[in-house]
Amino acid sequence: MTNFTDLGLDEAIVRAVSDAGYSAPTPIQKAGIPVLLDGHDVIGIAQTGTGKTAAFVLPLLHKILMSHTRPEANSCGALILAPTRELAAQIHDNIRLYGKYLNVTSSLVVGGVKPHKQIKALARGLDILVATPGRLEDHESTGAVRLDQTSAVVLDEADQMLDMGFIPAIRRILGKLPSKRQTILLSATMPKQIRGLAHDFLYKPREIAVTPVSKPIEKIEQRLMSSAGQNKRQMLVDILNNEPIERAIVFSRTKHGANKIAQHLEKSGLTAAAIHGNKSQGQRVKALAAFKDGSIKTLVATDIAARGIDIDDVSHVINIDLPEVPEVYVHRIGRTARAGKSGVAISFCSETELDLLKAIEKLVGRIGGTRPEPVKGTETVSTSKKRPNRNRNRGGGARTASTQTDATPQNAEKKGNAKPGQRTKRRNTGSSPRRAANNNAQSGRRNTNSSSSNRRSA
Repeated sequence: MTNFTDLGLDEAIVRAVSDAGYSAPTPIQKAGIPVLLDGHDVIGIAQTGTGKTAAFVLPLLHKILMSHTRPEANSCGALILAPTRELAAQIHDNIRLYGKYLNVTSSLVVGGVKPHKQIKALARGLDILVATPGRLEDHESTGAVRLDQTSAVVLDEADQMLDMGFIPAIRRILGKLPSKRQTILLSATMPKQIRGLAHDFLYKPREIAVTPVSKPIEKIEQRLMSSAGQNKRQMLVDILNNEPIERAIVFSRTKHGANKIAQHLEKSGLTAAAIHGNKSQGQRVKALAAFKDGSIKTLVATDIAARGIDIDDVSHVINIDLPEVPEVYVHRIGRTARAGKSGVAISFCSETELDLLKAIEKLVGRIGGTRPEPVKGTETVSTSKKRPNRNRNRGGGARTASTQTDATPQNAEKKGNAKPGQRTKRRNTGSSPRRAANNNAQSGRRNTNSSSSNRRSA
């Protein structure tokens, strides 16, 4: 299969994809789209930048087009869950891009904005709803949305939802969906908790892996720079002034650090903006827009806020601080080398971060460059296998330790042309024979999951 028409997609969808500048499907699109069109549940293991969003959006649009059904009030035909506002917004943008020749209704439900417009959109009924878990649960609890008519659900960036503490909320949401549904789980890594989620809620899933688990894509040149005894911010200024940079994303471990870095860059005559959980949604949207249109060349971000930054022309990723969780390194550098392009990832490492570097290199292999010498008697940053403690908040989100504080109670992610054919109201069809045996076998487990996590933590 060398083009999108060969995958079995409707001509109107193929035309929209062509308008967007894509002619040949990526490996995950080649492997995933036919399986999804056949109605199978899918586990997709793919790094960011491999085209996985289109891999699930295109078949969803095709099936909606073929169904000729209209969603009932306050319901949605397909639900896409994402861990952050930025990623959810990016997915929604892609739905509108690829569905521009279709009469498909979609909306975005995320925290950080007033809920009135979201409630109004939900009242009409939607073909596709893109949401973050916490805000979706808020609307579901008030009756603004119901999930009993949803026939397909996508869990995007499942490992990031695990890191952010959203898995209990995901389990509650999945427990409210009809048993007759298609479930799609996508993740760059597959820790055992995500495997457990797939085991409990997917029916005979087809697994599609297009890259080795936790391995960065090959087109990224990875470099290491020793920052022992040096000013990291000045090192960053030197790199930004001397490297052939189109756009750069700089990662800071903390929100306060991100602000300080952006301010230092601006004082050094470089255009920069910070994006993190303490920024309002309006500020985040404005910063991303300026980064996309080239008004600023450097975006300083924390890990959570950077999810969903899907920009093809990011030439460099710079880790001014090494992440405490090795898998996060993979997610960070995946912001470059998108859409078939190459990219550069530069990581600073001080003598106190050598344990973090060791854990990262155990996952991705040795990174070339200069590294600091260990100082005898110097404590290095802990790399315990336990994830940072997180206090669950009301929406299934998380507070993180002071070194990774991007999800707090006030900012966690809780909160075209005519379509051919006539459409009729979608009816609840109940359980399908193909799921009956699975449901009987798993009903005890699902009921246990539902009852044990039904309460929202304070």
